[in-house]
Amino acid sequence: MSKLGDLGAKLYRGEVGYDFVGKRFVWYGVSILITITAIVAVAVQGLNMGIEFKGGAVFTTPKTTVSVAKATADAEKASGHDATVQQLGTGGLRIQISGLDTDSAASVKKALAADLKVTENQINADLVGPSWGEQIANKAWTGLAIFMVLVVIYLAIAFEWRMAVAALIALIHDLTITVGVYALVGFEVTPGTVIGLLTILGYSLYDTVVVFDGLKEGSKDITKQTRFTFSEVANRSINGTLVRSINTTVVALLPVGALLFIGGGFLGAGMLNDISLSLFVGLAAGAYSSIFIATPLVVDLKEREPAMKALKKRVLAKRAAAVAKGESPEGDEGSGSEDSPQVVSQGGQGRRRR
Repeated sequence: MSKLGDLGAKLYRGEVGYDFVGKRFVWYGVSILITITAIVAVAVQGLNMGIEFKGGAVFTTPKTTVSVAKATADAEKASGHDATVQQLGTGGLRIQISGLDTDSAASVKKALAADLKVTENQINADLVGPSWGEQIANKAWTGLAIFMVLVVIYLAIAFEWRMAVAALIALIHDLTITVGVYALVGFEVTPGTVIGLLTILGYSLYDTVVVFDGLKEGSKDITKQTRFTFSEVANRSINGTLVRSINTTVVALLPVGALLFIGGGFLGAGMLNDISLSLFVGLAAGAYSSIFIATPLVVDLKEREPAMKALKKRVLAKRAAAVAKGESPEGDEGSGSEDSPQVVSQGGQGRRRR
C-alpha cells in the first residue's frame, strides 16, 4: 500500500488525525483575513470587465508581421481608448477595444487597416453593445441566486438546516475569494469567467456534501452514547474523508492548472485565463472551505442545542471519572462497548463497531 493510501486507512480507522474542529477559530481567522483582502481588492482596484459587459469592438486581423506592442499603440491612437491585443495561432491579431459605438468602430477599423497594411475587408469586426452585457450579467446573478436557494432547500431536506447554512456560507466564501483574486491579478471578467464561477460551486458543494454525509451517519443516535462529543465525531468525519477530498481536488486541479499556467502563460492563449483562473482558485478554495469552514460551522451551530450540551457534560464527566480511576479517558477502541459511535467511512456509509 502506498504511503498516502496507508495514511488514508489510518485516518479512516481513527488511528491518526488532525484536530480540525478544535483549531477551527484559527482557520476562521485565516478565512476572515483572506475574505477582507478580497473585498478590499474589489473595492479599490475593481474588476476588469470584458467588452461583453462594457460594450465595445473586437477586431480580428489576418496574418501580419506587426508586433503586439505596435498594434496596441496603433489601436489606442486610432480609438482613444485602452486596447488589448493578443497574438492568434494563425499569425493574426485579436484587438479588443471597449467603449466603441458603430460609427467610431468603422473609423477605427479603417485606421487599423492602414496601420497594419491590410484591406478593410480583411479585418473582421464584432460589435458588442453594453445592454447585451447587462443582460448577461443579470442572468448570471439570477442563475446564481436560484442555485443558492435550491442548494439550501436540498441540504435542509437531505440533512438539516444547520448544514444548509454552513454550506451556503462556504459557497459565498469561495465566490468572494475567487472574485478577489480576479481583482488582484487584473484578469478580464468574461462570460467564461461566469461559467467558471458557477462550475466551482458544484465542485465545492460536492466536497462539502461528502463530509456532511459522513457526519450524518456518524452522529446517528449520538446522544445514546457517552464516549464522544458531537465535535469529536465531526472531526472524525473530516479526517475520514480527508484523503478522498485531497485526491479529488488534486486530480481536478491538474488539468485546470495546465490550462492556466501552460496554455494561458507559456503558450500565450490569454482567452483560456477567463475560465481557468476561476476554476483553479475556486477548486482550491472549495476544498479548503469544505474541510476548514463548513463542518466546523455545523459544529458551532449544533453544539448550541441543549441535547448536545448535555452530551458533552456526560462525556467529560465520564472521562474525569475514568482518569480518577487510572483508566484511559476514552476507553479501549476495540472493547466492544455499546457506547461506540458509528465509524465514518469515506463513502459516507457507517459501520458500527461492536
